[in-house]
Amino acid sequence: MGADKLTYTVSQLNNYVKTMIDSDPCLTYIYVVGEISNFTNHYKTGHFYLTLKDSSCAIKAVMFRSNAARIKFEPQNGMKVICRGRASLFERDGSFQFYIDEMQPDGAGALQVAFEQLCEKLKNEGLFDEANKKPIPKFPERIAVITSPTGAAVQDIKNVISRRCPCVEVVMCPVLVQGDGAAAQLCEAVEKVNELNCADVIIIGRGGGSIEDLWAFNDETLARTIFNSNIPVISAVGHEIDFTVCDFVSDLRAPTPSAGAELAVPDINDVRFMLSRLEGGVLSAYGNRISNLRSRVKLSAESYVLKNPENYISALREKLNLNSTKMKSSFSNRLSENREAFAALCAKLDAMSPLATIARGYSVTYVDKKPIKSVDEVNLNDCLNVKLVDGVINCTVNNVSKE
Repeated sequence: MGADKLTYTVSQLNNYVKTMIDSDPCLTYIYVVGEISNFTNHYKTGHFYLTLKDSSCAIKAVMFRSNAARIKFEPQNGMKVICRGRASLFERDGSFQFYIDEMQPDGAGALQVAFEQLCEKLKNEGLFDEANKKPIPKFPERIAVITSPTGAAVQDIKNVISRRCPCVEVVMCPVLVQGDGAAAQLCEAVEKVNELNCADVIIIGRGGGSIEDLWAFNDETLARTIFNSNIPVISAVGHEIDFTVCDFVSDLRAPTPSAGAELAVPDINDVRFMLSRLEGGVLSAYGNRISNLRSRVKLSAESYVLKNPENYISALREKLNLNSTKMKSSFSNRLSENREAFAALCAKLDAMSPLATIARGYSVTYVDKKPIKSVDEVNLNDCLNVKLVDGVINCTVNNVSKE
């Protein structure tokens, strides 16, 4: 190598190239559009590591934790994004890479992407299932209202409740509804109402606004707090066209705060009308019942039985005597038939009895209470019992001869 040629160490070369790149104003504040691949969310450091690519090229990129913590959505492989940052060289590895300060989805806004991602996540976990929704009580005694104490929404809710059902007690829970700390206050209010069990239903909400204004109601922790609430929750956030995660996870969604109040309490005039109809129905039913009973009493009082009880009793007595006579006759005939049948059976039994045979001059001989049918069953000197009609003879066998 010639003496006029400069010689660099690797560190010197990388440092020189890095200095050249960092000093180029065209590379210090730029926007890069690309598709995310090889995305890694480093759980220890909080840094994002990824590759940005297009149809022909790719560049390694990193987003440090301080910047990554500010983005609302979760980067995913295949997502097209617009990144602001600077290009530089990582001296240690000599690798050219892009350092990201800000990241936005290309097309939909970051908040919209974050909203859709969280909805998909919670839906897959079952937090939006209708089977998990708790019924709203028809006649609540106390309603907890979680909203800003200064907004129009709280006045709308109070006005509707006082007009529809003034006997219902309103428990106010003043909180922030936008900005830093709003989601945490909303969660704390829901948990406190459940802890104290101070309401039959909860209305949580605020007036309309941009997606940024309503973002506290898209908080994942708030969604899980509402899902775990033992008290039914009505979500009344924004206008009818506004949708938040809070709407989907609550037990009932109201299009506006005023509508939330209408869904929470009955109209006292409707209740009075219903009670009036029920009262009229009950009075009419009892009136008809009493009228029917009076008619039956009148008919009974004019009946033959009550007007002539002696004749009625005489007729019954005559019928009883007739039935008694028939029963005695039937019993006597049946008893006579049974006696004749019994006598016939006794005659047959007597004819077949061995005692009748003995009475005609025959006898029965036993050995050990067993009747003897053949001389083969008898041995010399056996003791025999001879049964006669009027007694028993005990004998000893002296001789056995077979004919």
